[in-house]
Amino acid sequence: MPPSVPSPRRVARILRTSLFAQVACALVLGIVVGRLWPDAATAVQPLGDGFVRLIKAVISPLVFCVVVVGIAKAGDLKAFGRIGLKALVWFEAATTVALLIGLVAANVVAPGSGMHVDPSKLDASAVDGKTGGGSLPSTSEFILDALPQSAVGAFAENSLLQVLVLACLVGAALLHLGHTKVPAVLPAVQQVQDVVFAIVGFIMRLAPLAVFGAMVHLVGEYGLGVVKTYGKLIVLCYAVALLFLVLLGVALKAVTGLSLWKFVRYTREELLLALGTASSETVMPRMMQKLRQAGCRDDAVGLVLPTGYSFNLDGASIYLSIGTLFIAQAVGVDLGPGQQITVVLVLMLTSKGMAGVPGSAFLALSATATSLGVIPAGAVALLLGVDRIMDSMRVTTNLLGNCVAVFAVSRWEGALDTERAKKVLDGEIAFVPEADEKPARAVVPAQQPSDVSAQPVKEPVPEGG
Repeated sequence: MPPSVPSPRRVARILRTSLFAQVACALVLGIVVGRLWPDAATAVQPLGDGFVRLIKAVISPLVFCVVVVGIAKAGDLKAFGRIGLKALVWFEAATTVALLIGLVAANVVAPGSGMHVDPSKLDASAVDGKTGGGSLPSTSEFILDALPQSAVGAFAENSLLQVLVLACLVGAALLHLGHTKVPAVLPAVQQVQDVVFAIVGFIMRLAPLAVFGAMVHLVGEYGLGVVKTYGKLIVLCYAVALLFLVLLGVALKAVTGLSLWKFVRYTREELLLALGTASSETVMPRMMQKLRQAGCRDDAVGLVLPTGYSFNLDGASIYLSIGTLFIAQAVGVDLGPGQQITVVLVLMLTSKGMAGVPGSAFLALSATATSLGVIPAGAVALLLGVDRIMDSMRVTTNLLGNCVAVFAVSRWEGALDTERAKKVLDGEIAFVPEADEKPARAVVPAQQPSDVSAQPVKEPVPEGG
């Protein structure tokens, strides 16, 4: 056997030990099974849905613990506020750039031109079925929804923004009371955090099954024919997303000196899992671990990454801007410069309330069409057939956009250990899931710039990067 061909024993070892190899095989196998036996789509769908449910069950307690511990370790609530403000500035800049790039690309390529669709023949009720008759929240409703009515309700409804608010309040209270008045609270939160990370480790072993089920359902339910029908639109969206990621990589290099490509290699398992399940929430816990071990301070990771899931939807912004012009071109409506500026302004607002809303992309598109007054709202149904295919683009771009934001804001705030980050991304320091860390490591202080000084809590904490 030639040396370049891996032996069966080596292949078996790789499949047994590498999550990336397992997920990649499950992805390919899911596509094959979905193509050959499309009737199996419904039968295996619970594999993917069940995995997503299990991950969602631990996201809220994990975010709460990471944020509380992060604030207590940083010892400075003002710094935490600055991180939040800088994150919002970054999010708004990134989503605006994504919208503008998508708009320019749709004008140049014109993916919907020549279709000559009669909107009266489209089934507008299908959009209502996709959205469940819901609507995007207004600005005031969005702000109120971020404030918890009940501490238990925030966790029960898995509302990340509400959990973040509670975590900030608890972290602020710990700083205010000081270590002497509540000596047992922070160690207890840290122990809960360790338990949650251990649970995440258990659940991640099911990732290949989840990817297999999700891909079988996607291919079996929607087929590959949709790629031919909407090929121009699909290629354009993915190409623009790739261009945007290149720009993100340039921005990351300029701000932090880090390589986005090396980060992609570092997180290839999580990216492939998000790609296969079409859900970035499934990898949030692992991404938090990897960002912490890559030199980002706990409070920056705990605030920026979860907040980005609501405020920094770069992939969705690209899809919405291109999708709006695609619909207009398909029904023969020529949007002028002023109307296209309106598109950007409307989408800048509607994209912020999309997270967690069923069929949110169609609600945002419908709201944009209504605000313009020249595109029939029923024309949004044109994208029903291709929406699921776009999930992979949206999820991957959203996820990488949020991770870049964590690095950039951390560097901006002085909460990034750049030397450690470079070593981790170069492979000099291997990633160790926190559930697999030896207990002895818990007595070693975290190697973070801000933890050396002004540390209000002296208990030993686990290394997070």
